[in-house]
Amino acid sequence: METTDAQQGKDFIEKRIFGKMPDGQTVEKYTLRNASGMEIDVITYGGIITRWTAPDKNGSYEDIVLGFDDLQQYLDGNPYFGALIGRYGNRIANGKFSLDGETYTLATNDGENHLHGGEKGFDKVLWQAKGESVADGASLELTYTSADGEEGYPGKLDVKVTYTLTGDNELDVRYEATTDKPTIVNLTQHSYFNLSGDFTQSVLDHELFLDADAYLPVDGGLIPTGELRAVSGTPFDFKQPKMMGKEINAENEQLALGKGYDHCWVLNPKEGNYGLAAAAYHPKTGRLLEVYTNEPGIQFYSGNFLDGTLPAQKGGTYGQRAGFCLETQHYPDTPNQEGFPSVRLNPGETYSSRTTFKLSTK
Repeated sequence: METTDAQQGKDFIEKRIFGKMPDGQTVEKYTLRNASGMEIDVITYGGIITRWTAPDKNGSYEDIVLGFDDLQQYLDGNPYFGALIGRYGNRIANGKFSLDGETYTLATNDGENHLHGGEKGFDKVLWQAKGESVADGASLELTYTSADGEEGYPGKLDVKVTYTLTGDNELDVRYEATTDKPTIVNLTQHSYFNLSGDFTQSVLDHELFLDADAYLPVDGGLIPTGELRAVSGTPFDFKQPKMMGKEINAENEQLALGKGYDHCWVLNPKEGNYGLAAAAYHPKTGRLLEVYTNEPGIQFYSGNFLDGTLPAQKGGTYGQRAGFCLETQHYPDTPNQEGFPSVRLNPGETYSSRTTFKLSTK
């Protein structure tokens, strides 16, 4: 076990070897702890959160995120469990976009569309890490430089993501990026949550709140049509908390296209441009997850494509809807949709995004 000088006896951050890449590079695992007893494991491969313990209403800590015990399982392929996503989270239609009159071609790794940064997105690269203890918790700074032309994107992009676990059971995630050429950026975090702590159970018994009056309907390739559609009177209305499973099987063209929920909600504007976007609650255990952000959208994905083929950390396999994602982000396919908030980043500017995941009980 290695500790940092900053700890001085406090065991709020710990570093171990998690495994080795095929080329021999070492993948490290950092365990972030806080004074309350919460623990979060992060590996330098993909910036992946592999484990996250949270107390239930009786004070019992259990892992609440889907993941694996060893590196090879991540290398063998998985649905982005716990990973940092970039350069562009979500889909870009036909793997093409134009910037200043030039067309850029990206990998089509999701049917005919580009998904989550391509064949080797930020979820599959090795990040440099620097951890330290902070007041009642721990912080981990991850950095990566994406070369000009990597995965087809223009500009050398210097990225920094900071995970900070506070004494209040909050994980604060800060994203920053700078570029030397005009480019596009849309970073997010792709943890799959199951607040029951029992990964053999589906998440359909969780209650969900989304602070959104509208969502983005999609076409057959799950690309937004460009419409901002009101949620009122549809299964997409989570303005009042309701069970995730309440209307997931309703007759609805959009649910059929996504095989459940796999859509981006248009978050209502926040005072100060940062506030509560979503909340998920598991009544049986009392665990409550709140998501705060300054992003304009949030992708709620109900784990529809999990199919029981991947081994679960606690035994068994991850079945359909064993986890849900709440990915804070700009809208999918923004580079090809004039009406969406811009994802352009110019030299001299700093991309800055913040999302906080807060765990509590009620």
